[in-house]
This record gives sequence, structure tokens and C-alpha cells, in this order.
Amino acid sequence: METIEKIEHIKGTAVINNTASINSLENEAIYIFREVAAQFEKPVLLFSGGKDSITLVRLAQKAFYPAKIPFPLMHIDTGHNFPETIEFRDRLVKELGLELIIRNVQDSIDQGKVKEESGRYSSRNQLQTTTLLDAIEEFKFDACIGGARRDEEKARAKERIFSVRDDFGQWDEKKQRPELFDMLNGEIELGQNVRVFPISNWTELDVWSYIEKEDIEIPSIYFAHTRATFVRDGMIWTADDEVVFRDDNEEVVDRVVRFRTVGDMSCTAAVLSDAADITSVVREIRASTISERGARIDDKRSEAAMEKRKQQGYF
Repeated sequence: METIEKIEHIKGTAVINNTASINSLENEAIYIFREVAAQFEKPVLLFSGGKDSITLVRLAQKAFYPAKIPFPLMHIDTGHNFPETIEFRDRLVKELGLELIIRNVQDSIDQGKVKEESGRYSSRNQLQTTTLLDAIEEFKFDACIGGARRDEEKARAKERIFSVRDDFGQWDEKKQRPELFDMLNGEIELGQNVRVFPISNWTELDVWSYIEKEDIEIPSIYFAHTRATFVRDGMIWTADDEVVFRDDNEEVVDRVVRFRTVGDMSCTAAVLSDAADITSVVREIRASTISERGARIDDKRSEAAMEKRKQQGYF
């Protein structure tokens, strides 16, 4: 009986500590959002309809309540996104009465600014950089807010919360400013802009715990569902769309899967899972030993794939 009471006490203490941690991260993110509004003339929130950008929207709502979020949302649409994500994106924006700017990678391809890839590992993910930089220039945004987190990938671990980009939109990790005692310096020169990461210090588990705590709705694709899939290189790919290249000998099988991340369909793999609700997902992530970016084939092109994309202007 005493042992059971000790276990229950430990569990209760863990819940209290986790809640305190989430509250602290929320307060930090709200502070960052308010600093953005105070220091920049024309910010924008980059929004894809994924769990991290949905979390950012909730945090921005809290930061400026009872007023509306004082800047637009923008999606750089590859045209190869999961339909469930796009449907959710449009519905959420309509429900909240927010402005959504959409710029399409297909337009950059049609204009000859980027070239469509081909073959079994082709993806439009890298092509987003040109479209993003053009959109920043078009609207003269001086701060772009996004959901990148340091725990995702080693290049992102080098980022500051206010990450300065030069007048070509490029990132130099050796020229980032120190951020001591939560002092965020938004002063930039003409032509520069800043990428802002309010949940930089969060982990994947923190994001899911926050979604659970706040009872935030997210796209159904994040939960276990039956899907036509095939296996390549030990990873599970969707076979529901012609966007994803598939060899004739790659067998399509219905599997119960979910997606931990929802980027471009052509480079985002699923995982076997029976987690059909947020509580189950939190439990699954807590036990996982693999990063969510482990299901992103675009990060595996080279050891420094993400860092190279960031240096070129990728988010």
C-alpha cells in the first residue's frame, strides 16, 4: 500500500512539474510575441496548418487578447501538401477571422525561378525558399514568425529567437547576436529581416502537452488512421496521391499510421501507430527514441542538408 502511494505521489509531482514547465514556456512565447509587435513594423506569422504553427496561433491569441492577432498569416504552399492540412488551414483562418496570404511554389516554377525536381526522391520542399524570399520582398515584412524548435535538428539548435537575415535573406550562424537575460534586440539595417521563433525552447513533447492542456484542435492526419501506403528505404509513404513517386514494384498496403510532422507529401513519411487521440499521442511521444524529423527524407540528403537550406534563406 505504501509503495502504491509513493508511485501515485511521484506521478502527481510529475504532472505538476510538467504543467509548471508548460506554463513557463507559454509565458516566454507570449513575451516574444509582444516584443515582435513592439519592435517591428510589419511582422507576419508563417502558417502551414501543422501542429507547431497551430500552437503559435493559440499563443498569439493569448498574447493580444481581447484584440485580434495584429498581423497576417502566410503560407508558402508547395502544392504538394496533405489535403487534410489545407482543409484545416482554411477552416481555422475562417473561424478566427484572420488574414491569410498564400504564395505558391508553382508560380515560382512557372516563372522559371526554380526547377521542378524529378525521380524517386524529388520534392518541392527546397523550392519554397525562393517563393518565401519573394513574398518577404513583395510585402516588405521585417519579421517572419515561425514554429521552428531547437530540438528538431542541429542547424536549428544554432538559431537565436530573433534570427537576423541579410538583405539576400541568408543566414550566417557566425553573425548571430547574443540573447542574454531574455533581452531581444530587433534592431535591423535596411534590407534585413528577422526570423522569430517563439517556441524555440520547446520540445515536440512540450508542443503536444500544450495541445492537450489547451484542448487545441489539429488536423486528423496527426492521429492513427488507415491509409494506403508503401515502404521505401524502411519508411512508410502515402500512396493516396500521384505527388509521391512510386516504383511499379513497390506494393501498396493499407496500414494504420499517423504523421508526426506534416510537410510536403513527397518527403514526409508516416509512422505505424494506434494513437487515436491526443492523450495517446503524448504517451507515444514520451516513449519515442526517434526525432520527428527522422520521418523527413529531405533532411537526409546530406549531413548538413538543413543548414545549407537555412543559409540560402529557408526558414
